[in-house]
Amino acid sequence: MSEISLEALHLAVKAVEDALDDYRYATEHQSRLTLSVRDGAIQRFEVAMDLSRQLVIRVLKEKYDMDEASAKKGWIREAAKLGMLADAESWFGFLAARDRTSHSYDSEIAQGVFAQIGDFVSNARDLLQRLPAHVA
Repeated sequence: MSEISLEALHLAVKAVEDALDDYRYATEHQSRLTLSVRDGAIQRFEVAMDLSRQLVIRVLKEKYDMDEASAKKGWIREAAKLGMLADAESWFGFLAARDRTSHSYDSEIAQGVFAQIGDFVSNARDLLQRLPAHVA
């Protein structure tokens, strides 16, 4: 069993925060790049969400001896039960948003997903604060 590092998730969440700052800047300056910046923020959200899921599943398997199938299927509920996630319902929403972005591109879907990214960042930061107690 190798050491579980949180660094990749820290960097991914920071990248999402930076993209949100770039979006605010673009909209304040009426930039024609606003949609491109929004789409970049969505891509960064996808990466951060995937890393969150992979990291939690790894912790469930390695630290709590869950079998792979159970960890993959019930990662949100199990992580919430163990105190890794404060708000399972929000995470189910983030997972659904992540799944919507990967199946089609539609401007309305993109805007709906983008609207959740700020809440995702808060929840991902909370996850990062809670995880050290579970990986020690």
